[in-house]
Amino acid sequence: MSKTRVVSFLAALIFALPAGAVPFEEARHLLARTGFGIARAAEVAALQQLDYEAAVDRVLGGVRTQPATSPPPWIDELPPTSKEMKAMTAAQRVEFNKATRTRWQPLKQWWAGEMLATPSPLTEHLVVFWHNHFVSEVKKVKWAGYMYGQNALFRHHALGNFATLLRGMAKGPAMLIYLDGRTNRKGRPNENFAREIMELFTLGEGRGYSEDDIVEAARAFTGWSINPAKGTFVFDPKRHDDGTKSFLGRQGRFSGDDVIDILLEEPRVAEFITEKLWREFVSAEPEPGQVSRLAAAFRNSGYELRPLMKGLLTTPQFRAADNPGTMIKSPVDLVVGTLRVLGNPGLEPRNVTSFQRRLGQDLFQPPNVKGWPGGEAWVTTNTLPLRHQFLNRVARGGTMNVAMPDGGDEDLMELLLAVAPVTPPEETARSRQRLALLLLDPSFQLK
Repeated sequence: MSKTRVVSFLAALIFALPAGAVPFEEARHLLARTGFGIARAAEVAALQQLDYEAAVDRVLGGVRTQPATSPPPWIDELPPTSKEMKAMTAAQRVEFNKATRTRWQPLKQWWAGEMLATPSPLTEHLVVFWHNHFVSEVKKVKWAGYMYGQNALFRHHALGNFATLLRGMAKGPAMLIYLDGRTNRKGRPNENFAREIMELFTLGEGRGYSEDDIVEAARAFTGWSINPAKGTFVFDPKRHDDGTKSFLGRQGRFSGDDVIDILLEEPRVAEFITEKLWREFVSAEPEPGQVSRLAAAFRNSGYELRPLMKGLLTTPQFRAADNPGTMIKSPVDLVVGTLRVLGNPGLEPRNVTSFQRRLGQDLFQPPNVKGWPGGEAWVTTNTLPLRHQFLNRVARGGTMNVAMPDGGDEDLMELLLAVAPVTPPEETARSRQRLALLLLDPSFQLK
């Protein structure tokens, strides 16, 4: 819907707008960055009834802790115990492993359906963010129910308390399997989780810790495992090294919980998370002064994420007139965002997951422990033609049965694009042709 059309649509309400009401462009930018790279016209119009701070509060206030759609019915089932696995014949094990893999795709398709259906795009954006921060891969974890449990944890704490999220993730079955925590035992410490909790989850690579700290932290995490009868965390004192450790300049008979507590006392943790959220929502280059201010407040709050997010979304850098269109849409943004704004009730979730995978973002299967790098890495000589192929199919409709948005015969330029198109469509072009030209314009790749 064009800016002119939106103004006309709101004409009857103009005198009811509060002083300092959010302009169209700023409302669109807020929704695009917090959602899937684009926003529906009705969502933009709703925010234009508010001043900017109230608009941010509304977006943050809509975040959900539970999904809007029902997960697969088997997500609470537990894998066989090691004893039960040993009792299987070779043929039964092959069949079991095959059946286990068949659940991976339905899990991915469920999440795609949740993204399309959610009334809070920010919720799922944050779940993707935490999935790419606390990385686990279904190919190694294998049990889809454990991956769903981690996904549910991210949603429950998406905008809650980072310290609580960190502790829950560390003791979740998915992470205990993925980073070999369940095999970490006294006399044979495994350093994988100890390394990544510092390098990737809290401090940042090479920031304030040593190789000796990793070794000592690994000793502290010994004895952490999974209760096979319940699929939950269990601590085995017989496998725990209860000797004295030296960690980040301290000495004591530290446990894994102690290590996490010590990490959370480090000022660098708040800075690291603030920088990472800045790069996700604001810009590729965090502003040091703003990061220091926001990180200090984040740490003083006990790691509450909601006020940190509000702080990020109200910075001058986020609201700057030249900020829209400076970030590249991820495959999730491109596929889910496009389908949400155009409307596509007949789309199969398997088509969504297939395109996301081909474009380089196979959810529940990040490329490695560092996750997807994002940014310019999303667009390569291989993925750019595939992006155009997806958008071509959407514009054509055809087998994907795309429903045109309300007012599809109007100029959608201001709604669809964060910045001016490289090649504006001719005024005489038909509605579907204009839509296709806007979707295929290079500016549509940006948010």
